[in-house]
Amino acid sequence: MEVICLQEEAFYELLEKVYERLKARDKPKQEKWISGEEAMAKLRITSKTTLQKMRDEGKIRFAQPTKKLILYDSDSINEYLEDNSYETF
Repeated sequence: MEVICLQEEAFYELLEKVYERLKARDKPKQEKWISGEEAMAKLRITSKTTLQKMRDEGKIRFAQPTKKLILYDSDSINEYLEDNSYETF
């Protein structure tokens, strides 16, 4: 049996790395294309008209595989939110 000795600082650094890897592994995978309802929830808006306006103005990407089905790119929604976020003082 081998005994491995670590300094306290190295031990806690190792624990942090293990925790981050476990957290990343357990994170549910986000879908690339989401429905209008999911997009509205992510943007925290309640109006379909506002969502359509954002789509028409090119603020968020979308795909329309069929006439009645519109899907939204979750990455572009995240980018939109990042572009419109402000740092605190």
